[in-house]
Amino acid sequence: MEATTKPTLLIVHGGWHVPHSYGKLTSALRAAGFEVHIPRNVSMNGSRPPNADLATDSDLIRAYASSLVEAGRDVAVLMHSYGGQVGTNALYGLSHKARAAKGLSGGVTHLIYMAAFALPEGKKMVDKVEEFGHMDRMPAAFSFDEDQSCVPNYPKEGLVGEPYADELDPEELAAYIATLSRWNGKCMYLPLENTPAWRDDAKLCYIYTLGDLTVPIDYQRSMVQYLEKEGKVVQTVDLETGHSPNLTATKGVVDAVVRLTSA
Repeated sequence: MEATTKPTLLIVHGGWHVPHSYGKLTSALRAAGFEVHIPRNVSMNGSRPPNADLATDSDLIRAYASSLVEAGRDVAVLMHSYGGQVGTNALYGLSHKARAAKGLSGGVTHLIYMAAFALPEGKKMVDKVEEFGHMDRMPAAFSFDEDQSCVPNYPKEGLVGEPYADELDPEELAAYIATLSRWNGKCMYLPLENTPAWRDDAKLCYIYTLGDLTVPIDYQRSMVQYLEKEGKVVQTVDLETGHSPNLTATKGVVDAVVRLTSA
């Protein structure tokens, strides 16, 4: 696919992460010829107590994506982890086909979920955890303060994942973990409020992370299976990595994005 025909990439990042957490990936995507945008979710503003949540993040991403498509851009959205809940909640009605039907140029062409939540109407992220009987793991994985802000207890073992973390340069791993910070954990308990974006006419894709301990592969496959039961075609890519493919499987993610957006 020539650089001139590549869609603009909008990355919707996960909880605890900030745009700098994706520096390795965004650099590689730009080197591959993509224009990349990665706004900072408002729920990562560091306010104590938290003053932003899923709705606030959704408003931000809706406005950002709207500005791109209204400028006539074709946009592929790459959503990571919690970013899937945000993108799902934010982007319905912005697809290229929906806009073309109104005589408008630009639009969302691809929704790419990467170890991300792709849930039905009214569902919360923790609903998937409860479905698999894993609610007892939440206190072990995450440390919640009284204001419901939280941090991951084991960022190396859980978010990055072993053995993938051990394959990195120790300084690179430490620099990545240093980008992670406190997030509004209430976001995990908030339901989708809008029509899910995956019900639109954009192409659906899912990048599986097979060694993921944070959003286990069984969760991921169950979400794709639901989309397929709803009549959707989902292109999938397997990556042998943990929950931070932006760090531990950067080339694999770039290759997947190139292939998925070429279709």
